[in-house]
Amino acid sequence: MTTAPSKPDTDARAGQLQRSVGFYGLMFVSLGSIIGSGWLLSAANASTIAGPASILSWILAAAMLACLALVYAELGATYPVAGGSGRFAYYSHGVVAGFVSGWASWLQAVFIAPIEVLAALTYIDAVSAIHKHFPLIHSTGANKGLLNNQGLVIAVILMILFTGMNLAGAKFMSESNSLVVVWKTAVPLLCIGVIAASSFHTGNMTSGGGFMPFGAHGVFAALPGGVVFALQGFEQAVQLAGEARNPRKDISRAVLVAMGIGALLYSLLQLVFILGVKPSNVTSNWSNPLGHAGTGGDFGAWYTLAISLGLTWLGAVLVIDAVISPSGTGIVYVGTSSRLSYALGQERELPQILARTNSRGVPVASIILAAIVGILGFGPFKSWAALVSIVTDATAIMYAFAPVALASLHRHDGDRERTYSAPVPKVLLPASFCFANLIIYWGGFESTWKLTAAMIVGFGLFAYGSSIIGSEQSRYLRNAAWIGPWLIGLCIINYAGRYGSGAKNYLPEWIDLIVVVAFSLVIFYWAISLALPKEEIVAAVEADREHDPMDDLVTS
Repeated sequence: MTTAPSKPDTDARAGQLQRSVGFYGLMFVSLGSIIGSGWLLSAANASTIAGPASILSWILAAAMLACLALVYAELGATYPVAGGSGRFAYYSHGVVAGFVSGWASWLQAVFIAPIEVLAALTYIDAVSAIHKHFPLIHSTGANKGLLNNQGLVIAVILMILFTGMNLAGAKFMSESNSLVVVWKTAVPLLCIGVIAASSFHTGNMTSGGGFMPFGAHGVFAALPGGVVFALQGFEQAVQLAGEARNPRKDISRAVLVAMGIGALLYSLLQLVFILGVKPSNVTSNWSNPLGHAGTGGDFGAWYTLAISLGLTWLGAVLVIDAVISPSGTGIVYVGTSSRLSYALGQERELPQILARTNSRGVPVASIILAAIVGILGFGPFKSWAALVSIVTDATAIMYAFAPVALASLHRHDGDRERTYSAPVPKVLLPASFCFANLIIYWGGFESTWKLTAAMIVGFGLFAYGSSIIGSEQSRYLRNAAWIGPWLIGLCIINYAGRYGSGAKNYLPEWIDLIVVVAFSLVIFYWAISLALPKEEIVAAVEADREHDPMDDLVTS
C-alpha cells in the first residue's frame, strides 16, 4: 500500500466537487441535521404515546442509531465520496442495488427540508393561534392542516433561501451552518436549565397510569413518532465526504461526536419535559400533558410550557428558535439531498446533468432539483407528525443498506486501509441491520407498504433509463435479488404485526419482534452471499476516484 503526496486544499479542478470542509464543518453539518424541528416537537409527541417511559424510547433509539453511526463512520472514512449512502451498496452489490439504496436515501433527504419548513411554520402558527394573530395553516374544512396562501408564500421563500445558500458552495454552507448550530445547541440547553429550575415534579414519573402506562408497545411506538426522526441526520457528514479536506481522519470523528451530543441533549429534553409539566395535567393520563394552556399546545409545546410557568422571555427565545433550528436543518438537507442526486447522476441510466458541477464545484442542477421537489411537497404534507413516520421509515431503509454493504466490503475488500474500524463487526453489523428493520416495523404497515411502492416506482425509473440507453445492467439483478423479498417480507410482517393503521395484530407481543429479527438475519446473510467479487468492487471504487480531485487517497 502506498500513499501519494497530498496537494494543497486550494487545488480544486473546475467541474468537480471541491474539498473545502474541515472537521468542525462536518461535525456541525451532522449536529445541525440532528438538532432541527425534532427538539421542538418530539418530546411532547413522545410523551403522549409512551408517557414517562418515553425517556426509554430516547435511550433505545440512541443505542440503535449509535450502532448505525459506527457503521457509517467506517464507511465514510474508508470510501469518502459525495452522496455516500447512495454509493456504498453500489460498491458492494452493483448498479441495481446501488440505485435502490440511493433512491431510498434521496427520498428521505429531499423531503426533510420541506418538513423542517413546515415544522417552523406550524410552531409559529400555534403561537399565533394562542395570541390570535394571522394564521399560516388552515384550521378547518377540507384543507385543514395544509398551508394557507400566506403560509405557502413564506414556505417557498424559505426554500429559495435554502437553495441560494447551497448554491454558494459547500464551504459557505458548512461555515454558515456552524454559526447556526451554536445557537441551535445553546437554546435547548438554556431551555433544559431554566425549565428544570422553574418546574420539577418527580411525581410525574409515575402519574397517569404509572411509569409505563402504555407498556412496551408505547415505548416502541414512540420511536417512529418523532424520536428516531429527531436523532437521525448523523450521516450527513458522510454525504459531504466528497468535499471533506481530510475525510479519512475527520468523517468518523464528526459522525460519532455529533451523535453523542444529540443523544444526550434529546434525552435531557425529554426528562425535563416530563418533570416540567403541571402534575394536574397528567393525573389521569398523558393525552394532553400541557393541559388547555392554548390551542397551540400540540405543536408549540415548549413555548406553551414556558408561558404557563410565567417565562415570557424564554417563550420569545423559543419563537425565534422555531425559525432558526428547522431552517438550519433545512439548509443542510437541500445540500445533502443534492449530493445524493449528484451520486445517482453518475449512473448512465439517469440524466447526466445531475452529476455536473460548475466552476466552483457546486452541483447546481441537483440543488435546484432538490428545491423544486421540496417546494412541490408542500401540497400533500398535512402535518409534521404524519410525515415524520414515513420519512423515518425511508431513513431506516437507507440505514439498512449500510451494514449489508460494510459486511460485504469487509469480505471482498478487506485489505483496503481503514483509518477507523467499527468495533466487533461480526456482532455490530447484523445487529445494526436488525435495528433498522425494527424501526421500519414500528413505523407501521401503512408507512411500509407506501415506501415499498415508492421503491418500486424508483426501480421502474431506473429500468426505463436502462432501456433508453440500452445498458446491460440486468446482470446485476442477481446481486440485488435479496432486496425485493426483503421489502415485501417486511410488508407482510407489518400487516400481521401490531403497529400502525392496517396492522392485524396476528403476531403476539414480543413474538413479533422475534419474527422481525429472525427474518432480518436471514436476509442479511443472504445479501452478503450475493455481493460482487473483489475485482468488481475495486473497479467500482477506482472509477469513482477518477472523478475525485483529491489525489492523496490510499492507492494499491
